[in-house]
Amino acid sequence: MPIYIDIADVVMKLAAALLLGMSLGVERALAGKTTGMRTHALVAMGSALFIILGLVALGANSSPERAYIESIRVVVAVATGIGFLGAGIFMSKDSNTGGMTTAAGIWVAAGVGVAVGYGLYTVAIATTVFTLIIFTLFWYIENKIKTLGYHMHKDGYIHKATEDTFDTQ
Repeated sequence: MPIYIDIADVVMKLAAALLLGMSLGVERALAGKTTGMRTHALVAMGSALFIILGLVALGANSSPERAYIESIRVVVAVATGIGFLGAGIFMSKDSNTGGMTTAAGIWVAAGVGVAVGYGLYTVAIATTVFTLIIFTLFWYIENKIKTLGYHMHKDGYIHKATEDTFDTQ
């Protein structure tokens, strides 16, 4: 029994995943992170591809409804695999806790790809926009909050604020 694949739909999904993943990677590249446009685009597009292939393979032997139910296994496999990739990003930082945001961004890029693979474009676009807000606006707010714990000392150096820092004596 031949398997029917709508090539235009597949190409559109892969292109959408690529563009959304790439937009996440642009911010990471501008922030000087090791993973950028290519990595995020590949993760999103690869995740969409696995969902598309899973739906096609599962749909060939069962009803479309059953294929969607069974395809949750593919989602779990993608999430697990990306988790290992993210852990590798985090663990490669020489016992420094850096890379958490980048690893989380890779995980989200995979989720965006999964959403696109299922044809949930609105979910994928909204997630991309929210992630870009987290990468940019939240970074700005977080840095402002961090500076509240520091002050400029009369010796010209910045010191961590302590309780006695604000004594007026």
